[in-house]
Amino acid sequence: MPHPLDSFFAPASIALIGASRDLEKIPGRLLSMLRKNGFPGKLYPINPNYGDIDGLKCFPAIADVGQPIDLAIVSIPARAVLGALAQCADAGVKNAVIISSGFAEEGGDSAAMQDAIAALAKKTGMRISGPNAEGFYSQAQRVAATFSPTVDVKPNDRPFVASKRRIGIVAQSGGIGFAIYHRAKAIGVALSYVVSAGNEADLGAGEFFEYLVQDSSTDVILLFIEGIRDVDRFLAAARRAGEIGKPVIVTKVGRSGAGERAAASHTASMAGWSAAYDAVFEKYGFIISNDLDEAVAIAAVLTTNPLPKGDRVAVLTVSGGAGIWGADTVSMQGLQVPELSAPIQNEIAKLLPSYGATRNPIDVTAQGVHSGGLQRSIDLLDASNEVDAILVVLSLSSDTRMPFKQAELKPVIDAQRKPIVFYSYTLPSDFARRELAASGVIVLSGLTHAAVAMRKLVEHARFKLAPPVDAAAAGLRDLSAHLASATLSEADSKALLRAAGIALPDEVLVREKSALDAAIAHVGFPLVMKVQSPDIPHKSEVGGVRVNIATKGEVFLAFEALLESARRHRPDAAIQGVLVGPMAKKGVEIIIGTMLDSTFGPMIMVGFGGITTELFRDVIYRPAPVSAVEASRMLAELKAAPLLNGFRGAAKADVAALSQLIAQVSVLAARYSAQISEIEINPVLVHPEGQGVTIVDALVVLKN
Repeated sequence: MPHPLDSFFAPASIALIGASRDLEKIPGRLLSMLRKNGFPGKLYPINPNYGDIDGLKCFPAIADVGQPIDLAIVSIPARAVLGALAQCADAGVKNAVIISSGFAEEGGDSAAMQDAIAALAKKTGMRISGPNAEGFYSQAQRVAATFSPTVDVKPNDRPFVASKRRIGIVAQSGGIGFAIYHRAKAIGVALSYVVSAGNEADLGAGEFFEYLVQDSSTDVILLFIEGIRDVDRFLAAARRAGEIGKPVIVTKVGRSGAGERAAASHTASMAGWSAAYDAVFEKYGFIISNDLDEAVAIAAVLTTNPLPKGDRVAVLTVSGGAGIWGADTVSMQGLQVPELSAPIQNEIAKLLPSYGATRNPIDVTAQGVHSGGLQRSIDLLDASNEVDAILVVLSLSSDTRMPFKQAELKPVIDAQRKPIVFYSYTLPSDFARRELAASGVIVLSGLTHAAVAMRKLVEHARFKLAPPVDAAAAGLRDLSAHLASATLSEADSKALLRAAGIALPDEVLVREKSALDAAIAHVGFPLVMKVQSPDIPHKSEVGGVRVNIATKGEVFLAFEALLESARRHRPDAAIQGVLVGPMAKKGVEIIIGTMLDSTFGPMIMVGFGGITTELFRDVIYRPAPVSAVEASRMLAELKAAPLLNGFRGAAKADVAALSQLIAQVSVLAARYSAQISEIEINPVLVHPEGQGVTIVDALVVLKN
């Protein structure tokens, strides 16, 4: 089915508004790039100052063309852009790219001009990219709608491509987007599209991402993100990519300078600047990379290899030291480098000189290369079920000699049985890159990047998209009575949670000493007593908690002491009374929290709780709501997850009950995101398997 943006990315005709003969200036370079790259459609330069440019008729205005135009590239002073776009809309132009700068990035009146562009797009239906964009490049359709020098075609250029599959790039920085393409092109990665989003007055990164997800010519997507504006489109595209298994590599910048956020709960203060972005990326199986060359290496490995069935790697080398280094690096990424079985070692030994090594890493030695041992070892390992991937470590600096014959290597690569990654510890020559590209091989020159790429390949193969959860259909009761107060105490918060269907211990709020006897009879010993006030979120800081109380006398003494201590520390606080509840059985301490992110809305967090929560910050975030299945996956990602799984002989914890509670809290946060700012349940005590969980303390923070 055709997509509305097909006419943007593959236009049959392009008008260049502000076209110029001066190749030193951006308007002149735009026309030059289109022509050099062999744009197959019609080109219409627009500029009243010229009769023709580079042999093409130049028109005074877009209305004078008199032909259908799919795309207008606008490169004129900012003040003239809105008028030019209105003329484009009147002429029936379908799409526009605004190269011009001087809009929202400057603020003031310039920002108002950008708002007017957005309004024009909405009113007319013309799709607009930019302003302040670097344009886009479609390699397959030969559309170089950009001034980036990375798409320039030089007389002696001899591009080569190793990958059958193509990468598509969406960047919120034009310079970085084309830099990713430039580096990928240099090692033989094929491209579908690279597009810079600019200021996103109309078309945003999310919509471009959505296009690449559905595009059959794009096999791997690279995103360079500063901040998502069209959030719903972005999330819909992310889910679709996860459903069809299309890999998405993402770099998110702007991770520093957050500053501390004052918050009533630990949940928000532990959220890093990019916690919500990372949570979204993890939910949808994005491959996070914070290094340009690493991202390109991951893309190279993904476009030239099948997914592995497991994490066992054979390291094959021509240098003993380099092979050991390769094995160490792969192991440090958490992949296995298993010793090979005697039968396969015996087979490999027949191919090597006596001083070679067969265990793994396998050192075929320089002599083994000349005798064909390297190629035949690859053949053996490719057919073996003892390893899932092969890392070939060798020297490819020669300008004349190759360690492989194309006729022997290409069939193995084409068969796509398992990933075979090539790393050269010397700088690979242009000759070597081109020769191996003919067999479908990309040579990597960074060992750590190669190992990271292999790990990411394994993780991508293992990823399973969690089923969606509809918070609106979850059947929560009406909580409006509990949401009426300005600030909630622990007792108020727990009443709200109970009303939402979440199980809590049976507790009694005692306002007068005369009600203590009834509370003791209801709760039983041993018990816990906590002072209650919406103005005291952290009760222990005012001496407001007493635990393990075992006698009636202690209860009466504690009641007076708790109230007196709270009044002394916080004389202005509104005291509701004392909450009396049963002393919980022991269990693993967990924190469950929610927060509202300004971009993605409600988030759910889980981590190991108690007083050390902020010290270790062992927490996992996901967009809310989550299912119990997804909650259990979150728990498995925690560094201290073994504590839930019977660490050092302890009983296995009730992970199923905990996962169900996390799911319930996430649904509550998502359903009432307009009223609830944060929820914190800390600690939750997780008891042995089958014995459930106990919520010890809880705080719900309402939006002001």
